[in-house]
Amino acid sequence: MDPVSDLDFFVRLVRQGSLTALARELGVTPPAITTRLARIEERLGVRLLNRTTRRLSVTQEGDLYLAKGERLLVELDELERMVSSSRAVPKGLLRANATFGFGRRHIAPAVSVFARRFPEVDVQLTLTDRTVNLADEAYDVGIWFGQVPDSRLVARKIASNRRYLCASPAYLDEAGAPTTPHDLQNHKCIVLRESDSAYGTWHLIRGRKQETVKVRGALSSNDGETALGWALDGHGVLMRSEWDVQPHLRSGALRVVLPEWSLPSADIYAVVGGDRHHSSAKVGAFVDFLVEWFTHRPKHPGNAAPGNALIHENIWD
Repeated sequence: MDPVSDLDFFVRLVRQGSLTALARELGVTPPAITTRLARIEERLGVRLLNRTTRRLSVTQEGDLYLAKGERLLVELDELERMVSSSRAVPKGLLRANATFGFGRRHIAPAVSVFARRFPEVDVQLTLTDRTVNLADEAYDVGIWFGQVPDSRLVARKIASNRRYLCASPAYLDEAGAPTTPHDLQNHKCIVLRESDSAYGTWHLIRGRKQETVKVRGALSSNDGETALGWALDGHGVLMRSEWDVQPHLRSGALRVVLPEWSLPSADIYAVVGGDRHHSSAKVGAFVDFLVEWFTHRPKHPGNAAPGNALIHENIWD
């Protein structure tokens, strides 16, 4: 009997939301998860979860066990860190989440180097098309863009990120370059459906002046690389981060549109839940590593193409 281990097992199970998901994470069979849960319930003399073929639901006793148990695990972790913080070694499974494009191009290479530096940490990187709920899906850390709306989450900025409007020379030669934000309403615009923000609404700023424009076009996607390809093919104006489009701006394949106007930044954060995971050695090491990694990444090599005022920072999307 190990009450602490049982608590940790139960918390993980509720976060995963299914026996199969936890079995996959722990590398065991679903029947093994079912057997362990049954033993815990038998030891406690109560049912903690109602189980059907499709979902799990927490009973009243299970909710109490979960709430009190999580706090006890937090306190235990804090106690152990106080006693052995000087000898803490990053190890164990680290579950990280990032968006497809940014995750493939930037987080995956970072993980490759991190894994060599911290061989006792097993990294499970999951790429999705949008920001996920870290607690619900049991992630230790997520890479997010823009402001972090939930104050219960702990966020650390790992890079600045500015966005630009751009289009191909062929499109601008044919349609003409917009001179004001409202001119965009008469242009074909390539719109990304990436988050819960208003679809096709662009906010532009020049000094104290702000303009909000509802744009439209024949092409839209939830994938940034797809949209970038369409912009390069001359299908319209695209809003994209400098890190994503900088090589094309430098080569002249794309041009900045309305360069005197700026767009809201979407700085990049490493976000962890406000629970015991946020201060674990493995998470702390990974976040510190990401800050170091992006700080020392090569900054936009080469010279910018004439007419494209590039800001030389670590910025991407």
